[in-house]
Amino acid sequence: MILGVYWYFKFPEDLYHFKFFNFFEGYGGHIDNEANLAARVQVDHINNFIQKLEDLKKQFKESFILLNINENQLIINISDRQLFDYHFQLATEIEKLLIHENAILLDSGIPFKIQTTKSWSPEREAFENIKHRFIQMTGSEFKKSNAENYSIRIDCNLPLDHKKNFIKDLVQICREENLHVFYYHDFDFKNHCNLMLFFSNGRQRKDTIQKVHINSFGSKIRYLTEKYPLLNFGHLEGLTYYPLNGPHVELMVDEAYILNK
Repeated sequence: MILGVYWYFKFPEDLYHFKFFNFFEGYGGHIDNEANLAARVQVDHINNFIQKLEDLKKQFKESFILLNINENQLIINISDRQLFDYHFQLATEIEKLLIHENAILLDSGIPFKIQTTKSWSPEREAFENIKHRFIQMTGSEFKKSNAENYSIRIDCNLPLDHKKNFIKDLVQICREENLHVFYYHDFDFKNHCNLMLFFSNGRQRKDTIQKVHINSFGSKIRYLTEKYPLLNFGHLEGLTYYPLNGPHVELMVDEAYILNK
């Protein structure tokens, strides 16, 4: 699983600029509709361009490309449930190919009859169902450059005198499980504390993609319930002691794209 900074509803302003590609936001939730980068172009030597595109795709193993082809006209689509930096980097490299080929940007209103299609799928690991019910997967509000963040959230509570060591153990698990972002919100009361924990990563560029094995991480969190027998998942005392204090940062990269301060 890839966590971290992504774009789904809005374009990453000030980070990328395209001549041919347009950004189309997702809608209806991540499952219902993917975000999409699309370019509609005309290329004189289309077979030559497709071969170059295929060679380029080998450098972007996590990305999906779909071509709709009508003679020497193309609609190029890059889509996913989260568009990470490496998707936009791929679009940037495709634009360089299009400029080299003297491609012409086509009006989307012109009729386009699909004659053939070609696609390149991402080389991903097998899908991992989340086995641990205490794990929630969550997005975020918009941050710098319209960024969102895909994170693991865990709600829990434990005695206050165990809190410091518990947080230290979580930091160690993060280091073992390829997680570079860990922060939390808390509320201390009656010698007890409610915690809202967030685990994630930063921007995911082509050569620095970080993968997280969610069930390995979850198993190590589950083990902590043996080390801390009074650790329980969920919050106590309802909204009265909801953990809103913070965020308290333990590990952080690309902070402006993850936290508002």
